[in-house]
Amino acid sequence: MNGLDWAVLVGYFGVMVAIGVWSHKRVDNVSDFFTAGGKMPWWLSGISHHMSGYSAVMFTGYAGIAYTYGVTSFITWSFPIAIGIAIGSKLFAPRINRLRSRLHVASPLEYLKNRYDLKTQQALAWSGMLLKIVDVGAKWAAIATLLSVFTGISLNQGIFITGAITAVYCTIGGLWADALTELGQFVIQLLAGVAMFVAVVMELADRNIGFLGAWDEPALQGHEKPLVGPYGTVFLLAFLFIKLFEYNGGMLNQAQRYMATATPKEAERSARLSAILWLVWPVVLFFPMWMSPLLVESQKPDGSDSYALMTEQLLPHGLLGLVIVGFFSHTMAMCSSDANAIAAVFTRDCAPVISARARAWNDRSGLIAARVATVVFLGLSMAAATQVNSPAFKDIITVVIKWVAGLMGPMAIPMMLGLLRPFRRSGPTAALVSWSMGLLAFWLVNYPINWNVDGGVPLQFQVSIPLAVSLVLYILVGFLKPEDTPERLAIIERINTDGGGGMSAAAEVPGPRDSMPTAVKD
Repeated sequence: MNGLDWAVLVGYFGVMVAIGVWSHKRVDNVSDFFTAGGKMPWWLSGISHHMSGYSAVMFTGYAGIAYTYGVTSFITWSFPIAIGIAIGSKLFAPRINRLRSRLHVASPLEYLKNRYDLKTQQALAWSGMLLKIVDVGAKWAAIATLLSVFTGISLNQGIFITGAITAVYCTIGGLWADALTELGQFVIQLLAGVAMFVAVVMELADRNIGFLGAWDEPALQGHEKPLVGPYGTVFLLAFLFIKLFEYNGGMLNQAQRYMATATPKEAERSARLSAILWLVWPVVLFFPMWMSPLLVESQKPDGSDSYALMTEQLLPHGLLGLVIVGFFSHTMAMCSSDANAIAAVFTRDCAPVISARARAWNDRSGLIAARVATVVFLGLSMAAATQVNSPAFKDIITVVIKWVAGLMGPMAIPMMLGLLRPFRRSGPTAALVSWSMGLLAFWLVNYPINWNVDGGVPLQFQVSIPLAVSLVLYILVGFLKPEDTPERLAIIERINTDGGGGMSAAAEVPGPRDSMPTAVKD
């Protein structure tokens, strides 16, 4: 990097902070901070939903998969995400929007204390927050890895810089700041992605390698196959099922984008836009990664540095800075949205249970608590990032695929399926058994069983078995021990139908004091 690249990077950081400051005036209470008061346009929600699913892991971990295996990086990642969101646009997006517009909640998990009970809500809230700390930690480590390649600064310094900038704008402006910065980041990503695509095509042409003929090169032998190595049919089907839950709200931050729109119909349109972007745009981003074995030689066994090496080799200064900004934009979009979602869960779901003072928060004190919770979460995730590549977590892509994908199912199934009428018989017993046994299955498959199987348990089973166990038990226990009380059925009906209550789409979210069950009040 030279002075021009640094100017682009510093200018980007300045714009992000400025957006956060501008968004501050749109945030008057926790409803504005966590759900934009239900006033976000569907197209902005859709772009924000799309951008909040990316991170620099795409340019490290998935770049390594593309370098090693080829197009399976798209077939087993963004393609199932696109299909999952498209399905969820009908199945989940309108119902999640009604959580805010009909039940007046600000956290995606806030409805669980009435849909199930307080114990279920707390189990899912605390475990979800812990998983998100690890997940976001991997994202910080990914962007710090890229930053170290370009600038030579240490991983910990890179983690601190990106985390601190993100903390400023998302803490000041809440979900509005997240969405508006993600819109700007989308434009940057568009410019950077096209620049890299053109640079690679021109370089291939200079080497007399055709756009389509590249696949015949020896270095790309077998890279055109959609399912190779550990990424086979079972992995694809498991990932499709996982992403159906994860990217429609199971990991919380995407659920907020659905909640932020004015109506269920707009939430559905938002999801459709995101699905289309996931289907088309990653092909442009992945093509240079697929061609990378022809252009660079990775210095890391997993190929995770291949994209960074390629950008240094092919792009002039200025454009190189723009692509680096693109790396930052992906990671900061996802991490800031996660921070906002987890702050919502802690402020709305957890704090009122453990503190009598939290149950008496007014708009001002609740907003202060939300901002403090955002900073604390970012700090904890940055601390976790320093442990990536340790014996406990291993490399970045292992954390993202094995830990996050494997643990997401047990936490998301009670939340997501609890929205749907066909699962109305499944109550708190089904939810807690599903959650706890899914976590146990993850531990067994990834550790004791994995240690005792020659070659270890295949990756597709590491990520699919916990979800399968949770799903089967959620349905089975609900059938054997139905807990569909009139109160729970009424909640499900309110989530599944519009009208009948005369509630404004932008109605005010009740304070934690009003939302607590009687048994928890002083």
